[in-house]
Amino acid sequence: MKESKKYNSLSDLSSLNVVYSTDPEYDYGEEIEETETLPAAQQLLYISLDKKQRGGKKVTLVENFIGTDGDFTALGKMLKTKCGVGGTAKDGIILIQGDFRDKIADILTKEGYKIKQKG
Repeated sequence: MKESKKYNSLSDLSSLNVVYSTDPEYDYGEEIEETETLPAAQQLLYISLDKKQRGGKKVTLVENFIGTDGDFTALGKMLKTKCGVGGTAKDGIILIQGDFRDKIADILTKEGYKIKQKG
């Protein structure tokens, strides 16, 4: 079952890059379906190290999570907490400050995710 998101105001439409339309028949794409979160065993997450455009600082990237925004944010928070560092989860990528590829690989494997290191 897929969840759908209803837009109630113009500020909700900012993610659609629509500022305003005078056409009363204009369809703002009122329902956007959000994908269900796949079980951990069915997900293949990619772990990589990046230091481009970051002032030489290293960050560990976790990509390819398939699921709801809430589950994605929760996974990012769990990884940050277990590594004891900062980071962010946005645009489909979890960034963890520092080189924690091995530790994150262990954590995700214990949680049941399939992982692949790239780069």
